Amino acid sequence: MKSELTFIYDGECPFCNHFAELLELKSKIKNISILDARKNQTITNSLLDKGYDIDKGAILLIGDDIFHGAEAINTICNKICNPSGKLLKLLSNIFKSKKRTKLLFPFLVRARRFALISKGVSTSLV
Repeated sequence: MKSELTFIYDGECPFCNHFAELLELKSKIKNISILDARKNQTITNSLLDKGYDIDKGAILLIGDDIFHGAEAINTICNKICNPSGKLLKLLSNIFKSKKRTKLLFPFLVRARRFALISKGVSTSLV
């Protein structure tokens, strides 16, 4: 893909953080910016105003297109990522299927919430 890519995630969530690190280090995506939503409140609030709540899933921006939650993860794994690491290859294979991603995504959101509560961190970014 030639468009500028931006992946926005919750930097306090250990799962989100690890996925973002894998994207940065092992995905072979050359034109991606990876932003921690907690450190980039302006863009986070702007996306919320458009109906995209980071608390309900990561956000992928490709040019003017916005992908949110399961759709963002599926788009990365299915269309963009060329993984080199074992874990990213596994995740990419799991989330290549739209149906499987939509089925699993609510569990990921709950796991994020549980992890944040366990760390004593606010589950809400806004």
